[in-house]
Amino acid sequence: MAAAKKNAKAPKKSSGQSASKPKLAKKQAAEQMQEGKVFISEADQYLFAQGTHYDIYKKLGAHPSVENGVAGMFFGVWAPNAASVHVIGTFNGWDENLHQMKKLGPGGIHALFIPGVGVNELYKFLIRTPDGRKLYKADPFANYSEFRPGNASKTTDLSGFKWTDGKWLEGRNAKDYRKEPMAIYECHIGSWMKHPDGTPDGFYNYRQFADRIVEYLKEMKYTHIELMGISEFPFDGSWGYQVTGYYAPTSRYGEPKDFMYLVNKLHENNVGVILDWVPAHFATDAHGLAEFDGQCIFEHPDKRLGEHPDWGTKIFNYGKTEVKNFLIANALFWLKEFHVDGIRVDAVASMLYLDYGKQDGQWVPNKFGGNKNLEAIEFFKHLNSVIRGTYPGFLTIAEESTAWPNVTSEIGGEGLGFSFKWNMGWMHDFCEYMKLDPLFRKNNHYAMTFAMSYNDSEDYILPLSHDEVVHLKCSMVNKMPGYEVDKYANLRVGYAYMFGHSGKKLLFMGQDFAQEREWSEERELDWFLLQKPLNRGMHEYVKELLKLYRKYPCLYEIDNSWDGFEWLNADDADQSTYSFFRKASDGKNNVLFVLNMTPMMREGYKVGVPKKKKYKLLLNSDEERFGGNGHVIPESISAVKEKKQVNYKDYSITFDLPPYTAAVFVF
Repeated sequence: MAAAKKNAKAPKKSSGQSASKPKLAKKQAAEQMQEGKVFISEADQYLFAQGTHYDIYKKLGAHPSVENGVAGMFFGVWAPNAASVHVIGTFNGWDENLHQMKKLGPGGIHALFIPGVGVNELYKFLIRTPDGRKLYKADPFANYSEFRPGNASKTTDLSGFKWTDGKWLEGRNAKDYRKEPMAIYECHIGSWMKHPDGTPDGFYNYRQFADRIVEYLKEMKYTHIELMGISEFPFDGSWGYQVTGYYAPTSRYGEPKDFMYLVNKLHENNVGVILDWVPAHFATDAHGLAEFDGQCIFEHPDKRLGEHPDWGTKIFNYGKTEVKNFLIANALFWLKEFHVDGIRVDAVASMLYLDYGKQDGQWVPNKFGGNKNLEAIEFFKHLNSVIRGTYPGFLTIAEESTAWPNVTSEIGGEGLGFSFKWNMGWMHDFCEYMKLDPLFRKNNHYAMTFAMSYNDSEDYILPLSHDEVVHLKCSMVNKMPGYEVDKYANLRVGYAYMFGHSGKKLLFMGQDFAQEREWSEERELDWFLLQKPLNRGMHEYVKELLKLYRKYPCLYEIDNSWDGFEWLNADDADQSTYSFFRKASDGKNNVLFVLNMTPMMREGYKVGVPKKKKYKLLLNSDEERFGGNGHVIPESISAVKEKKQVNYKDYSITFDLPPYTAAVFVF
């Protein structure tokens, strides 16, 4: 995690952020102000205090409104410890005395209607603390923000977008994604591709990106895109994982309705949208949530509970009802207002364990003396019960890196209630094995089989994410041993293992054409590599894997039990080969995988098979079109009866298995 930059300053009246309108006369301003009691009712305040106002984002923040026949903007903010709160912005010349908000009740909500304020105005809340300090804060519920390095909030109107994705939403709500294909493309918009116009950042806006990414995802046959860093954040180097504006799509790529266009366009083309969501911690920038009203209202006031020492960030106080409401309503906000299909919850382990990343003396045990964060556990159960209980087609995905039990479960039970969990254990074992010189793979053979021993404990996604190709970990292809051609062959057979293994799939952008450099948010992917035969071949190969994955139900419909997977030979350590098959629920079109993880040709390689049938070749990773050597595997092989069982099977097929090759058959 990169540390967030401290780029918040008190706005000047000339601000340099936007041209200011003439200052309103104080008397005129006083006549214009409305208290906003109708907009935020006592019931709203009560529900927010109870932590169950799931539409609170429609009340707090800045919203176009009409009061007493006059159009303007309604502002609401939660600041229970403030001595006073003023709205300052381009519409009042950043005057710190004109527009004081009214405290509505004991819950600490302040509200104000200001006539004449339209959209695209910059604003902040000036919070005066009881001890005389002035805090200049961005709106926690703002739906739009100033382009960084500016950090003011910006008025906008989310209404009026014409959605045309009704068919997608109807179909989504009817699906059980555990039995559906899920091939996820993890993507960072700002570095996927740079705009050729020569602008300093080169960002495509959401609409331009939509038109280009849809074409790519359809060509490659991905089912979903997972977008990094959409909620507003100040520092590019944090990749969006240190947030200041949870309710605002980042202005780096355009306006909120531009983001709506992106989601709508993806849905029209049958691609689901998953957002990275970061309830584990938030940035400490002065304009953000930290010590928002002079005291710790979003984070825990005890530093041992409220700070991540390694990341330099604040930890939400999950025991506080308003904070839980802020976060749960935020997930619903992206679902309802932007039609997103799921959230991948970042750093779940850091929330579940009080001692995560901390030394003795840096954390506080729970009331039972243990290291489990009881409030965070309750938060996850609450979150998933509200969201999945109301919107069963919406995905909640946990990035959880430990052996915490029952992360995925039905809602209302003992588990946390997530739809899926990233299988970080599989990812670690896979990467460590694939990095090995083939000479040493036989001594680590069972690293590749271990994940199936616990596969039925959760509903898993197999991730090869951005975290695996940064911070000197090397790109996926450069993790592989050997000469250049060997590296690509290794990666091809590794990807075949991934697509055959139980679990949904996730690849980070660039991995599907073997990006050779580590990923950096500062530059676009190395698309020029597609001019090279090996990269072009890898691109074609991954496309073929995705096509097969979506075509054959046995590869996705039974991912969480042995009913869908069977080892044929998991024990051939000496030759470093693996063979297994995926089973369809109707017994038809099962798919057999045979993998050679060494540079040795295995002549006359024999595989035990379950049926006396013809085994039709679907994929040979050594084909020349994929960048391979072109060794031929028969297009169809008939199983023969054996006098002595092979791999505990009565039948077998025999063929020459080329070096570093995956052979995939259907039967």
